[in-house]
Amino acid sequence: MRPTAEPSDGIKSGAGEPTSGIILVDKPSGVTSHDVVAAVRSSLGMRRVGHAGTLDPMATGLLVIGFGQATRLLTVIVGHDKTYRATMRLGLGTTTDDADGDLLPVLPGAAQRVDELTSQGLQELIDRCFTGWIDQVPDAFSAIKVKGRRAYDLARAGQEVKLEPRRIRIASFRLLDFRPVDLPGQGTRAVDADVEVTCSSGTYIRALARDLGEQLDLGGHLTALRRIRVGPFDLENPELASTVAGGHVVPHTYRNRQGQMVVRSRMVLDRDRQAILDGSLSLAQAACMSMPVLNLDADQAARVANGGFLDLPVAGPTAALAGPESRQRLAAILVPSTRGGAKPDVVFHPEA
Repeated sequence: MRPTAEPSDGIKSGAGEPTSGIILVDKPSGVTSHDVVAAVRSSLGMRRVGHAGTLDPMATGLLVIGFGQATRLLTVIVGHDKTYRATMRLGLGTTTDDADGDLLPVLPGAAQRVDELTSQGLQELIDRCFTGWIDQVPDAFSAIKVKGRRAYDLARAGQEVKLEPRRIRIASFRLLDFRPVDLPGQGTRAVDADVEVTCSSGTYIRALARDLGEQLDLGGHLTALRRIRVGPFDLENPELASTVAGGHVVPHTYRNRQGQMVVRSRMVLDRDRQAILDGSLSLAQAACMSMPVLNLDADQAARVANGGFLDLPVAGPTAALAGPESRQRLAAILVPSTRGGAKPDVVFHPEA
C-alpha cells in the first residue's frame, strides 16, 4: 500500500498516494524556476516543494523537483554534474550575457575577426582554455548573494557587482554546429556556435559564452540554453520518460500590493495531479540513483533513527536503506564522521 499524507506536510491527498518523491520537469522558456515550483505546489496541494538547481527564465530543460521529505534529498542532487546544450553568439556581448540583456557596443574589428574564425580554431581554443579545471567569475546577474542581497538585484539597480572567481570543472565542451550570422541591424556579423557542455555544479554557461567571446576579442552571449541532465536524471533516458512532466506558459493577471493590475507569465503543467504522483520517483529510488547505498539491519536502523553513529565505512553521502527487500525505505543519508565510521546527516521518518 502506498503511504498516506502527513497532515504536517500540508498535502491534500487520498489514501494510497505518495507523500514524498522526486519529479522531473521539462521547464519551458519564459518562466522562472520558482514558477515551476509554484505550479507543482498548486497541482499537488502541497507546501513542501523545492528544486535542485536554478534555471534562468530564458532557459529550458530539466528541473529536479522534490516534494515532501524528498526536499531533503535536493542538497545531494544539486551537487551532481550537469549537461547543457546551448547556442553561443560570438560577435556581440550583452549586459546580462544572454539574449534578455541589452546589446553592448560592437568591438572594433569584430566583423573581420568573425570572418577569420573557423570551427576547428574555435574547438581548439575551447580545448585549450575552457576544458578541465578553470576559474570562472560568475555572472553579475546570477542569484549569488552579496552582503545578503542577490547579485541580480544589485545589478538591476545599477550597482557595480564584483564576484570572486570560483573553481569549476568542465568535463566536456563540444562544438556541435558552427554557422555565420549576418546582423545588419547591429552593423556587424557574428557566429552562432551550438555546443554541449558537461560541467560541475556551480558553472554558469552564460559566463562561458562571455569568456569565450572575450578570449576571441569579439564579445559573446547565449541565445539559447537547455539543461538535459542533472547527475543520473537525464531527459534523454527512455527509462525515465514516464517521470518527466512538461508544461506551457500562459499569461496571469493579478493585482499587486499597490493596487495595480499586473500581467506575468505562469506555468501550467501538462499532467494532472494523479499522473504527477504516479510518475514520481520514491525516496528510495531517487536516493539509490543519486549516491552509494548501504542496507541496514533492524538494530542499525533503530540507532540511525535516533541520530546514532554506525561503525560503517562511507566516503561521502550514502543512502541508508532499511526494511525488507520488497518494501525498502530510505532511513537516512549517512556521511563520514570525524571520529570514524558514519553518522546520519539527514534522517527520514517512515511514511505509513
